[in-house]
Amino acid sequence: MYATIDGNATKRDSRYLAITNAFLPGEDSVAEKMRDAYEKILEGRAADVGFMYDSIEAHPATPLTPEAIRIVLPKIRGDATWLRVETILQSILDTTIAPSRSRRMWLNQIVASEDALFGPAEWDVLRDEAKVLQPGDEVVLGFDGGLRDDSTCLLALRVSDMHAVILGLWEKPDGPQGKDWEVPRDQVDSAVHEAFATFTVQGFYADVALWESRISEWSAAYGEGLAVKAPGKDAIGWDMRTSLKASTMANERLMRSILDRKISHDGDRKLRRHVLNTRRRTNNYGVSFGKETRESPRKVDAYAALMLAHEALFDLRARGRKVRKRTGRGYFL
Repeated sequence: MYATIDGNATKRDSRYLAITNAFLPGEDSVAEKMRDAYEKILEGRAADVGFMYDSIEAHPATPLTPEAIRIVLPKIRGDATWLRVETILQSILDTTIAPSRSRRMWLNQIVASEDALFGPAEWDVLRDEAKVLQPGDEVVLGFDGGLRDDSTCLLALRVSDMHAVILGLWEKPDGPQGKDWEVPRDQVDSAVHEAFATFTVQGFYADVALWESRISEWSAAYGEGLAVKAPGKDAIGWDMRTSLKASTMANERLMRSILDRKISHDGDRKLRRHVLNTRRRTNNYGVSFGKETRESPRKVDAYAALMLAHEALFDLRARGRKVRKRTGRGYFL
């Protein structure tokens, strides 16, 4: 029906208006597709085709208490004054109604699906645009690489305050531009060298899948100067395929830092998208993560890079060594 309406409106050079409650993530509804399209435009990943999107949503941390609802609901309902606050409050406080439904219906919040690792409430409160990475800052790097379909991400995590910033994210374009696309390896390589030239890198963990040769080159160039080294065969390679236990424990450590609000970020929409795409994967060792399905277009590679950077920082604090900063001066006897 949506495609038909769009086609008819286009024929008549007309506009149409779509109104809905907050969608349920994972249903692949028209509302969800519209939100995804809007966010792609904001990220610069899709052409601005001219549609307007407006959504008044309650703050992710809004509690479902009578005091909060009486303040927030009149602001969210806008001019829909026929929505009585006290009647809606009775529904919200009804224990037979799931809180996630109340948040979608009455607070217009996009609530994560049941198997999501994080929801907007956990991630958005970590946004801190006042923090900015500065040249010379001590950082650890995380890297997760793809070849064609999967994304490739290089991410920095500042040692002093665990502020996360994407240094590079390469993703397959939508539509015809994505045909025969491959990750521009030279651009990725340049981004890694630029990171080492700009910041004081204390550790660098990179998933070796599909990138073994480049990672060996980076390790040969920079491995000796790192304060903490990966547990693999070289100073940088951290193979996520070899140890389910190690990956699971690393993910749980990152989850705890996020839920305890120890990490901050700059509000990058691409990083947010990847984090919110992650799904809970339980195994014998605990909680790991993954995509919706193996072939899902909803990527999580930036989250994987964040996990590797966080693990490098964990190891740095646990067993890192002091590295004397090079001054370029020599002494002769």
